[in-house]
Amino acid sequence: MQDVLYRPDEKVHDEARQGEAFAPFASDPNQYRKKFYIESYGCQMNFSDSEIVASILQGEGFGATRNVEEADLVLLNTCSIREKAEQTVRHRLMHIKGYKKHRPGMLVGVLGCMAERLKAKFLEEEKLVDLVIGPDAYRTLPELIQEAESGQKGVNVLLSREETYADIAPVRLDTNGVSAFVSIMRGCNNMCSFCVVPFTRGRERSREVHSIVAECQNLFDSGYREVTLLGQNVDSYHWYAGDETVDFAGLLERVALISPLLRVRFSTSHPKDITDAVLHTMARYDNICKYLHLPVQSGNTRVLQLMNRTYTREWYLNKVRRIREIMPGCALSTDVITGFCTETEAEHQDTLNLMREVGYDLAYMFSYSERPGTLAARRFADDIPEDVKQRRLEEIIVIQNENSRQRYQAQIGKVVTVLIENTSKRRADEWTGRSDDNKRVVFAKNETDLKPGSYAQVRITDATQATLRGVLV
Repeated sequence: MQDVLYRPDEKVHDEARQGEAFAPFASDPNQYRKKFYIESYGCQMNFSDSEIVASILQGEGFGATRNVEEADLVLLNTCSIREKAEQTVRHRLMHIKGYKKHRPGMLVGVLGCMAERLKAKFLEEEKLVDLVIGPDAYRTLPELIQEAESGQKGVNVLLSREETYADIAPVRLDTNGVSAFVSIMRGCNNMCSFCVVPFTRGRERSREVHSIVAECQNLFDSGYREVTLLGQNVDSYHWYAGDETVDFAGLLERVALISPLLRVRFSTSHPKDITDAVLHTMARYDNICKYLHLPVQSGNTRVLQLMNRTYTREWYLNKVRRIREIMPGCALSTDVITGFCTETEAEHQDTLNLMREVGYDLAYMFSYSERPGTLAARRFADDIPEDVKQRRLEEIIVIQNENSRQRYQAQIGKVVTVLIENTSKRRADEWTGRSDDNKRVVFAKNETDLKPGSYAQVRITDATQATLRGVLV
């Protein structure tokens, strides 16, 4: 999943909502007896989980606040995917610890992926938090809060093989009223050697199909015009009950059939699992966006094998060709890791060449960060010097910047359908939204009755490597 930092007192920046300013917080904190403040770090799944947590807390009489200093309960929904993410959370906890001096009754808790791995450090050694709750234990929050209020430490990091939170209606945090995340599954079975997710989020399980469709229908009825279906690996979604069996292609179709006015996106796809059935379903429905996030991680087969990605360079490139055969205009984004264990200079060049060949619209690029407990940490030495990792990363960024520039420039002169999300943060007389293939588009408002949630036909007149500019047709 892609990196996201979400705080209720800041703007959010992620691959789906770059540069967007969000509307006021959904709930009125004055109607509740206590106030909570929540920050989410990491992937879109964490953002979605925070909305589930908000729903549980609201049921217990807590209202959300933007001001951390007035909160009775402060929660950080954490990420362990890279060392830098953990360092960010730790520094933030030290900062929040200072607020407790002026508000002695304040409780501080850590949610999510760092909970299991660092519970002892947070609770006993560093004494930074009062609560530690794993991603499958959010239902126990009320009891854990009571324990913490009585002076005990509230801890539950047990993972589940069944929990999907299917019956909990999320509280949409600082929503723009147009786009929403919908979680369709939890956990991961892939065991990529560099990844900590299977150990922090547990085994894969799919959410009940009817609850997903009902949530999407409710969002549409409430005025939302786009949903992003979330999972660590959405293509392995599989739900069955009695004689009814639904795979991801079937789920996509059910959501798309809610209304042609409801755009459908999803993330993330594992290259080994995305099927022709999914691709044909995407091609068949105009409201399923022609955009795929297809993480490659490396362009070299030997390194891919060390990563336990279960595909080769050639297989991946064939998959890309198949995607473009079925959906010629489909945009592609990816994840790339540089400097993985034992990666040679020639193998790094393979990654550079693959990126040139595919021509991604967008990429999330990182140097390798060893995560304790992963297969790579146990089996391989992290033997690539940091300066080499960074130099290789910079070379990858240069190529991707050129790829993005070319892909965006190719849109000039075309007419695209834009779902308006908000007023541009730079100019009050401009709208900002996204095209079907997930490109940010900015255009003048003019004297029209358009508003957030409206669709607009826009002719592209100019482009940078991250934004399209156009005029209403």
